[in-house]
Amino acid sequence: MPRSLPVIEFSGALCCQPVAAGVISDADALEVALRLKALADPVRIKLLSLILSAGSDGIRNVDLSRELGLTDATVSHHLGQLKRAGIVMSNHQGTSTYYVVDRSALGALVRAVDPYCC
Repeated sequence: MPRSLPVIEFSGALCCQPVAAGVISDADALEVALRLKALADPVRIKLLSLILSAGSDGIRNVDLSRELGLTDATVSHHLGQLKRAGIVMSNHQGTSTYYVVDRSALGALVRAVDPYCC
């Protein structure tokens, strides 16, 4: 039976030394792994691409569902995983929910893996 990762809150800011800076602690490794796991899905990568392409105003959840050809429930599940990882943020306007990428959180994740990247 596959072992599942523990359910922990990890939507806060990523706060660990870069992987390349030396051996990181088990807790820091888990924090990075959970965020990378949230991205390790083709639908979530496509969502990230669509949201980034939408600009600073974000994109509505119904538009994301239409673009991907998936049900609202499926898209909501994937958005929830990205939101829980702190990678996307939501903003309610009327009956719509708009999603934007938290670029600082995404940048922190990239720098945790490779501080010399960007």
